[in-house]
Amino acid sequence: MITVDFSRLTVEPGSRVLDIGCGSGRHTCEAYRLKEIQVTGADLNPRDLIEARGRLEYHDQLGEHGGGTWSLSAADVTRLPFADESFDLVICSEVLEHIPDHGKAMGEIVRVLKPGKPLVVSVPRWLPERICWALSDEYFNANQGHVRIYCKKDLIRRLERTGTRFLDHHYAHSIHAPYWWLKCLVGPTRTDSAAVNLYHRLLTWDIMQKPWITRFIDRLLNPVLGKSLVLYFRKF
Repeated sequence: MITVDFSRLTVEPGSRVLDIGCGSGRHTCEAYRLKEIQVTGADLNPRDLIEARGRLEYHDQLGEHGGGTWSLSAADVTRLPFADESFDLVICSEVLEHIPDHGKAMGEIVRVLKPGKPLVVSVPRWLPERICWALSDEYFNANQGHVRIYCKKDLIRRLERTGTRFLDHHYAHSIHAPYWWLKCLVGPTRTDSAAVNLYHRLLTWDIMQKPWITRFIDRLLNPVLGKSLVLYFRKF
């Protein structure tokens, strides 16, 4: 499930890309497809890093990459182990909503980015997230814990204070929003709900097969129901 629209980004061959909070490596692998990119996936969860490594090695086996290199790092977004101005692109997707000291995290992701280069940040969108919180008292503690809900204007303002300029935004994953509402309704940690499991099978089919009908519905509904807010910035 790719949240970032890479077609909106200009990434030159030889660029260094950081995917902070990479999880299982979805955006790390997608960046690895770009021509001659040096991509680093970073996360605090060892299990996620192991899964990301497996996915990257699978891309190597199939030759599904742009001829670049990849690496993985165990890293805390509030204390990144990278030098100032190290990267040509930083991706921080669905991370900040988990971080208590999000101001420090924002400062770090901008610190390691080179001037004039793009930053992409995605977070859960305000309305779909608010519905999840309203439906379940457990939700914000599930899925590794969500400690806040972002308003678009406030998040843009906070990130611009760190030395970036807002460029553009879009919404993503509208067909995922009802799935999370349904999970919250029955209990976000339950695994025995037939309705939730059936919807999950639909989403898995969509991710794996990429049928035109679900992609069309997703694009059509994203402006209204898109679960993720995706913001694009450039560092001064």
